[in-house]
Amino acid sequence: MPTTTFRRSFIAFHLTLGITLLVASAHTALHALAPAVGGADLALGVLAVVEAIGAALFLFPGTVRPGGLVLLLTLAVALVAHAVARQLRFDLLVYAAGTWLVMAGGARLAGRDAAVG
Repeated sequence: MPTTTFRRSFIAFHLTLGITLLVASAHTALHALAPAVGGADLALGVLAVVEAIGAALFLFPGTVRPGGLVLLLTLAVALVAHAVARQLRFDLLVYAAGTWLVMAGGARLAGRDAAVG
């Protein structure tokens, strides 16, 4: 049985990760969809909006798993897109690992034995 300190730490990590992804994806969406000198980047904007929706869902206990799955999918797409552009984005791997951890650990902390994967 996890200790109270562990539970609080896990919740703090979950909220920090979810809010960080929500704010970052909203920021990306606003910049990608704003008319600029080069024009809006619709594909990036749509990906960022989908990621923001996933991050918002990820923050609520009843929708952690579907939100996490959306986040994992969008992070994978972003990782591939950056790799094609020859950009190494290890932060995306950290976000994905944290998302997976919350998806797997949250169920155990709530008393359910459901793990991801």
